[in-house]
Amino acid sequence: MPLLLHGAGRGNDRCYGTIAPFERRGETSVNEIFLSLGIESWKPVLTALLLPPAPLLLLALLGARAILWRRGLGWLLVLLSALGLWFGACGAVAEWLQSSLLSPPAALSSERVAELRKAAVKPGVAIVVLGGGREARAPEYGVASLSPLALERLRYGLWLGRETGAPVMYSGGLGHAAEPGATEAEVASAIAAREFMRPLRWTESRARDTRENAQFSTAMLADQGVTQLVLVTHGWHMPRALRAFRDAAQHNGAKWEVVAAPMGLSQRVERPALRWIPSSEGYLLVRAVLREKIGWWLGA
Repeated sequence: MPLLLHGAGRGNDRCYGTIAPFERRGETSVNEIFLSLGIESWKPVLTALLLPPAPLLLLALLGARAILWRRGLGWLLVLLSALGLWFGACGAVAEWLQSSLLSPPAALSSERVAELRKAAVKPGVAIVVLGGGREARAPEYGVASLSPLALERLRYGLWLGRETGAPVMYSGGLGHAAEPGATEAEVASAIAAREFMRPLRWTESRARDTRENAQFSTAMLADQGVTQLVLVTHGWHMPRALRAFRDAAQHNGAKWEVVAAPMGLSQRVERPALRWIPSSEGYLLVRAVLREKIGWWLGA
């Protein structure tokens, strides 16, 4: 299988031209609003302020101030913020929120993987792994590395490529307000080739968020004879990613079947009693679910 690595940054412009942003079903997305205002680098900051623990800490401070003039109301606000901080870091609450707010699709079954293997005998199936962040410089390696989330996605995408025989793309550039350096796709390409011994077929190095993942990836694959696009990302990220890729494919006139291949769906805290005790796993999943739901509402 030949290795075809498409260049990052301006190199993609030369190959595919300037790709204009698209709007979903006639709506203006939050991305277009941020771009029009020239404040796209503020997206991570505003997102962090909307997610726990920031709102709950502000509520606690407000309650503490209110105690001076309305003791009952002040203590109520402090109690609500404490309960929010507790339950907002519980694995049981995180999994309930994920199921009720996002309803992620199930993982690919062995039968579905076998179907993809048969389909991949002929060109037409492509696996796209969505970026999940990078470390600008990992001291233990002396070079840039992928975040744990991104590495999990890459591992599953490469495993799926091995099981089906389908070529793999990795999509990820430098996120909003990220430090300069190697793009996420470039880092993933090096890891895939050197550590997993499975070179990527394509890399997309310009995307800064999910909508740009979809926008640039579908444009690169438009003339590759793709009929089935297998999308790899975490389960909590999959609903928004599916919407973005289906919209992008439609925008580019590509009649593709976008197949969800979610991962990371297992329970992180297994013992029932521990699932109601705050944990780092529960906290991170709650934040991820709420972030995805806010992004869904805002059209991000």
